[in-house]
Amino acid sequence: MPLNAYQTTNHYLERAFELLALPERFRTALITPSREIRVELIIELDDGSLGHYIGYRVQHDDSRGPFKGGLRYHPDVDLDEVRSLASLMTWKTAVVDVPFGGAKGGIQVDPRQLTRRELERLTRRFVEQISPVIGPDTDIPAPDMNTNAQVMGWFFDEYSRRRGFSPAVVTGKPLELHGSLGRDAATGRGCLFAAREVLAAAGKKLEGTSFAIQGFGNVGSWLARLLHERGARVVAVSDLKGGVFKGDGLDVPALFQHARATGSVSEFPGAEALSNQELLKVECDVLVPAALGHVLHEGNAREIRARYVLEAANGPTTAEADQIFSERGIMCIPDIWANAGGVTVSYFEWTQNTQKLKWSEDLVNDSLEKHMVDAHRAIAACMDEYKCSMRTAAFVVGVRRVKEATELRGIG
Repeated sequence: MPLNAYQTTNHYLERAFELLALPERFRTALITPSREIRVELIIELDDGSLGHYIGYRVQHDDSRGPFKGGLRYHPDVDLDEVRSLASLMTWKTAVVDVPFGGAKGGIQVDPRQLTRRELERLTRRFVEQISPVIGPDTDIPAPDMNTNAQVMGWFFDEYSRRRGFSPAVVTGKPLELHGSLGRDAATGRGCLFAAREVLAAAGKKLEGTSFAIQGFGNVGSWLARLLHERGARVVAVSDLKGGVFKGDGLDVPALFQHARATGSVSEFPGAEALSNQELLKVECDVLVPAALGHVLHEGNAREIRARYVLEAANGPTTAEADQIFSERGIMCIPDIWANAGGVTVSYFEWTQNTQKLKWSEDLVNDSLEKHMVDAHRAIAACMDEYKCSMRTAAFVVGVRRVKEATELRGIG
């Protein structure tokens, strides 16, 4: 039976634990979440009826700093998924060496079924329920799937009503509410740096390299535009409604405008239509899953025709698919490094808020690049030391840093 999301994360962790010969006492401490919260959210809908939703917040580890992680609004959000994502955040913040721990949260809801006013009520009710266990020095949420700067603005406002002016309680806010320049593009830009570093290590360049991107939301669209600017060929892109393919490269700026005007990349003039599943099997240099988790699995892993998989989404590759890719010589650029640009710039936003400063966009982008490059250097050294995959090396880097902090602070 395939492993679920949480089991998959722990499977990857166990590999790192084995290489590090980690004592059992530390394995238990590093896997076990610090706190798990489930809240019942009842709000009045615009028609006068009551809506009932379930919210979660899992705080995994805070040995290196406050809990940190996004909030997602999706019908499939459940405790298993949130546990997995909270754990991944712990290792992600450690890999890029920002002083945060790991957390994740979400609400089991389809936000497309709610009006703007209903979505605001739901967000404020969630803040009301979890406010005792969050704060600028305790737990700092951020946007994730189906949440955005506006949702973070409501979150910041509701918390501030209760605790006083607190912009540092959440990141990914609108610029007008003390957000950071460069935050919107941060995850996509971090993926760009990750791809560049891995290709450079193999003696290759972004220019002329072909990419297929599943998902054209914030991350996928920014990555596509940044790749296009640097001469890479984006040959395929898809979203919920379908995808498009053009072997010699799509006109990404025109595609972006088309998607904004029509709500989808599908039916883009001059391109061949394809499905989300077909996109995964496109012949390309780099396949980029930038949407949901577990889209690469035992059932399709042998049909993937890319040389690299750049994990822009969280947990897009199952343990079974990861093993198949390893056997086939396909390098997975792991999510806990590849998509860490968002949390890195969230750290910069939190720093600006706590110090009451405003950074330039150039400073934000340059600082992000440094963190991503330094993380790759640490991962590459670990790959050489243990003769392991990039994913395992990234987990080893993260586990080492969290274990050291845990040991220095004391467990009992």
